[in-house]
Amino acid sequence: MHVARSAALFLVAALFEIGGAWLVWQGVRGGDHQSGKGWIWIGAGVIALGLYGFVATLQSDGEFGRILAAYGGVFVAGSIAWGMVADGYRPDRWDVTGALVCLLGMALIMYAPRGR
Repeated sequence: MHVARSAALFLVAALFEIGGAWLVWQGVRGGDHQSGKGWIWIGAGVIALGLYGFVATLQSDGEFGRILAAYGGVFVAGSIAWGMVADGYRPDRWDVTGALVCLLGMALIMYAPRGR
């Protein structure tokens, strides 16, 4: 149950961080920032990024460095997946391989047995 809860928290954190960054990107690069609509996207993105920071604190492991390092692997894979869904990005085999390596690293950092 610990691993399932932790993995779910990583997924929620990824939705907030990647989604928040994407909203800021859309607000700035989408051209609406001069009409004022872009600022709504940017504001929503900033809120989502703040929520990401909060969700990360809900992990049961108390080591900040470990949580953020492990989350990096989730971020890499999640960013590629987000790009596929939101922007029609098509990863090549090296993108997929790199994302899988990052997820393996995340699993080692978070879930490897430790002698404590």
